[in-house]
Amino acid sequence: MQRKRSLLPLIGMQSSFSAFGMLSLLTVCLSSAYAEVKCLNGQGSAAIVNDDISSAKMEATARARWAALEEAVGVEVRSQSVVENSALLDDMVTMQGKGTISSSKVLSEKRDQGMYHVTVNACIEPSKAAEAVASLALNNSVAVFLPARRPRVLQESESTARVSNSRKTAKASVTSQSVTEEQEESNILSDTLIEKLVEQGYTVTDIAPTGVLDAEEVDKAIKSGNFTAMRSLIGKYLSNLLLIGKVDYTVSQKKGEEIGYGIEAPFNRVTVRLTYRLLTRERDSGKLVIVGAGTSEAKGNAANLEDAAAKGMENLSTKVIPALLDKFARQIKGVSRKIAVKVDGLDAVEGTFDVKQVIGNAAWVSDVEATGLNEYRVSYPENSIYLANSLSRNPKLKLVEFSPYSIRLSYRK
Repeated sequence: MQRKRSLLPLIGMQSSFSAFGMLSLLTVCLSSAYAEVKCLNGQGSAAIVNDDISSAKMEATARARWAALEEAVGVEVRSQSVVENSALLDDMVTMQGKGTISSSKVLSEKRDQGMYHVTVNACIEPSKAAEAVASLALNNSVAVFLPARRPRVLQESESTARVSNSRKTAKASVTSQSVTEEQEESNILSDTLIEKLVEQGYTVTDIAPTGVLDAEEVDKAIKSGNFTAMRSLIGKYLSNLLLIGKVDYTVSQKKGEEIGYGIEAPFNRVTVRLTYRLLTRERDSGKLVIVGAGTSEAKGNAANLEDAAAKGMENLSTKVIPALLDKFARQIKGVSRKIAVKVDGLDAVEGTFDVKQVIGNAAWVSDVEATGLNEYRVSYPENSIYLANSLSRNPKLKLVEFSPYSIRLSYRK
């Protein structure tokens, strides 16, 4: 009996070790699957300027590498539309990617009528690639998804009924409706908000037409507080802010129903309610955090139920959009950073003034302060890669060095 008792713990330990081993193996397998490297082809092209083939090949190769990275992540907004300097993109892969592209090789290259074309095969770790691409997100870029539940009248009819009270019996007109409900992913509120955001200078992505998200997912995320499913949208659309929410409605009053003293309601009254969350991505952890939240409601009156709901949406838009715009503005102002800009090749006061003016005129620059001879501190709310890209487009300035918090240029008189 003693031996049997002494063997039981050993059997238990063996089972524990076996279970632990299987769990560890499963964890390793899952981690390996998540970190699986994808080898994809990418194509890039560049113009040959002054017969400089080597520079054109370098630029085309950089574009091809980035095209493969975008393919791995599934990004919708091509980086070339916001950053034209391919050398900056390649530098960012090196700085931000941290092993994003483990290896790459040129499969083919050719010169064709002033253009140089390169096809590469790049091996990429998608999770790291997503982080690299997400770092390109514009602070003034917002993705919007505000689906609305609304009534739709299938059939409406009127009939006459006798209505009695303690004093008399009278005839009354009774309206009956056959009503169904539907989700409108593009609606009065979302369309009006997007229009106002564009007027304010924001880069806006309307998620509704893409079909990557539905009202049910948004409802679950808001109720649970779990926004993991939304995280990929930040990188997919290069957006820094993501506004999600839902609009619901209740019929507060039906046309024709008695509202007291024998009086019938002359119209339908619909109350519409918005619940929303404004999300952004933490720079260090990559997690989505809530930077704004709220609810709002408004009423609409009309003879037709659908018209009443539409009127409620119009009133809700008038009420809530100014508050949303204010939250966007405060969020972008809060992430402004200081970037050191140095310009070589200046030897005259008028030259210094010209460059300072050029920097100040760049998009999103809020302040330029001279800190030394040909050195400036620039207040800028965006990723500094966009400032470097903007300044390098000027024919008088050539980009020499770039890092997240410093830019070095040479001045051409």
